[in-house]
Amino acid sequence: MTDKLIKDIVIVGGGAAGWLTAARLAAEFNTGASGMSVTLVESPDIKNIGVGEGTWPSMRQSLQRIGISEQEFISCCEASFKQGSKFVDWKRGKGEYYYHPFTEPMAYQQINLARFWQPSAGKFDEVVSPQPIICDHNLAPKQLNTPDYAEVLTYGYHLNAGKFIDLLRHYAVDKYGVRHILAEVNSVQALDGDITSLQTDEAGEITGDFFIDCSGLHGLLIEQHYSIPWLSVKDCLFNDTALAMQVPYPDDNYPIQSATVATARPFGWIWDIGLSSRRGVGHVFSRDFATEEKVETSLRDYLVGHCGLDAATAEKIDYRMIKFEPGYRKTFWQGNCLAVGMAAGFIEPLEATALVLVELAADMICRELPRDRGTMDIVAKRYNNIFANHWEQIIGFLKLHYVLSERNEPYWLAHREPNSLPSNLRDQLLLWQSRAPYHVDATAAFEMFPSASYQYVLYGMGFPSAQSHIHHRNDAATAEQASMMFNKNVLKTKQLREHLPTNRFLVNNISQRNR
Repeated sequence: MTDKLIKDIVIVGGGAAGWLTAARLAAEFNTGASGMSVTLVESPDIKNIGVGEGTWPSMRQSLQRIGISEQEFISCCEASFKQGSKFVDWKRGKGEYYYHPFTEPMAYQQINLARFWQPSAGKFDEVVSPQPIICDHNLAPKQLNTPDYAEVLTYGYHLNAGKFIDLLRHYAVDKYGVRHILAEVNSVQALDGDITSLQTDEAGEITGDFFIDCSGLHGLLIEQHYSIPWLSVKDCLFNDTALAMQVPYPDDNYPIQSATVATARPFGWIWDIGLSSRRGVGHVFSRDFATEEKVETSLRDYLVGHCGLDAATAEKIDYRMIKFEPGYRKTFWQGNCLAVGMAAGFIEPLEATALVLVELAADMICRELPRDRGTMDIVAKRYNNIFANHWEQIIGFLKLHYVLSERNEPYWLAHREPNSLPSNLRDQLLLWQSRAPYHVDATAAFEMFPSASYQYVLYGMGFPSAQSHIHHRNDAATAEQASMMFNKNVLKTKQLREHLPTNRFLVNNISQRNR
C-alpha cells in the first residue's frame, strides 16, 4: 500500500472550495489516460446561494493559473475591484474610520515609515499610501488600457460566489476534464485507516487514492468518517451568526465602492460588498449578545442610511440566516483525506480569509502532491503544521480589530476581557507599545498577514507605539528619507486621483468588451 501511486483524486462537495480546488488541480496536472483523474461529487440538492464575497490579491494568480482571463471573470461573476477594507465606527462609534489597504506603505521594503509618522500629520493610512484616498473617491486600481491582472495599485475582487462557482465548473469540466458527479454519498469504505471508496445513490461506487473533503461545516469525510474534532474559538471571537442580504443599487450607474466596508454596530458589525450588479450586505453578530430581531432592525436601518434605499424598499428585502460555530479542525489532513474550505474551519468573514485559505490549500497540494502513499504522511504532517499556524495567525489578527476598540456596549467590552485574548496577541501588543511592527516580526516563511497589515489596524485604531530611547547613528538621514516618502505619497495620491477612472466605469467597460 505504501508504494501505491496517487493518480485518482476525489473531491467531495462543490461550492467555491470544491470547484476552485478542482480547477487548480486539473489545470496544474495532466489528466486523462496519461495523467491523473480528478472527480468531483456533490449533492444535487445543494444550491449555490450567490452571496457577495471578497478576495485577497492572490486570487489574480489563482485565476491566471486556471487560465481564466480577467475580462471573462469580471463579466461572468459580476465582479468589481477591491482595494482593501474600510473600518467604520470600530473605535468609538462616532463616524470615525480607517482603511486596511492592499498596497503597502511607501518604500516599505527599505524604511519603516511608522517610526516617523506623527498623528498630527494626518491619518496613518493616508500619509503612507495613496490607496485610502483613492477608495474614498470610489476609484479603480488601474486604467482601462492596463493589461489583465496588471496593477497601478494592488487589488483583489468582490464577486458573486454563485456565478464564480459556475465559471470554475465550466473550466474544470469543459477545459480540463474533471469528472462531475451529482449524487449523494451514502457511505464511506476504508482499509487500514485510508478511504478506499465512496458509495453513492446515483453513481454507485467511486474509488480514489486521495480524497478532498469540501463538504462544508458538516464535514462528510473529516468529521463523519474520521471523527476529527472541531476546535471552537468562541471564547476569543464571539460571532456565531450572520444575516445576509442581496441589495439592489438605486440605479445602474450607482457608484461601486472600492473596498469592503465593515461598519461596527453595538452587537457585531455589518459588511457591505459592492458588486457590479448589486451589493452583498450582511450583519455578523453573537447570539449571546443580541436577538435576531434586533440585528434585523440594525441591518435594515443600514440599508436606508448607507445604501440609498427608502424604508419601504429596505423592508421588502429578504435575508438568509447563517449559523456557525467559530473554529477549525484539530487535524486537516488525516490518512488520505484532506479537509478544505469550511470543512477545515470557519470563523467569520472579517478580512475575507475564507477563499484565500482555499487558494493556499490548492497551492500546497499542487506543489507537494505526494507521488505515492508512502510519502503522503510526511506531506500531511507538514500541511497540518503550516495550516494550524495559519489559523492561529488569523485568530490573533481578527481579534486585534476588537481589542483596540473603546466602545462601551457589552459585546465590545467582552472582547477586551484579558482572558479572551490569545497569548501570542498579548505578547505582540506589549512589544508594539515600544516599537512599530516591521519585517522582523515574521516568524515563518509565509505569514498570513504582513507586518504592514498590523500597522494599518493598530494606527488606524489609535494604538500608541512609543519611540525608542535608543537612537541610531543614521536616524537623521532616515528621517529625511521618511519625509521625502511622505511628500512623494502626497504627489502620487494627487496624480492617481486625476488619472484613475471610477470603479463603476472600469467594470462596465471591461464587461462590455467581453460581450
